[in-house]
Amino acid sequence: MNKEGMFLGASPLIFERARELRSRETVPEKLLWKRLSKKQLGVKFRRQHPIHCYIADFYCHTHKLIVEIDGASHDGQEQSANDKVRDKSLSAYGIETLRFSNEMVLNNIEQVVQRIMDHIAI
Repeated sequence: MNKEGMFLGASPLIFERARELRSRETVPEKLLWKRLSKKQLGVKFRRQHPIHCYIADFYCHTHKLIVEIDGASHDGQEQSANDKVRDKSLSAYGIETLRFSNEMVLNNIEQVVQRIMDHIAI
């Protein structure tokens, strides 16, 4: 596997930050990781994956799919604008982002998993 292609030149600082984030998972991240890990959906997902100058909550390289779980901080105008810039930047590499709120993951995990599966099936 081409590491450059999977990480898109992520810096050592981004890798270090990703390691830190893996050690401090949120409850929604833990819940979704239980469903995405060990190829349970038939594909490999990585958690807190460095890619370019970003860190994806979950990333499936074979489908170029990022899954993000957004907390309340993503509700503000500034963060929402930043998310759009990030998604557009990554889409230039052919990477699509699915976003779910913390509440959606906590209250409707089956629906979240189904949307991810539907996307993978495309």
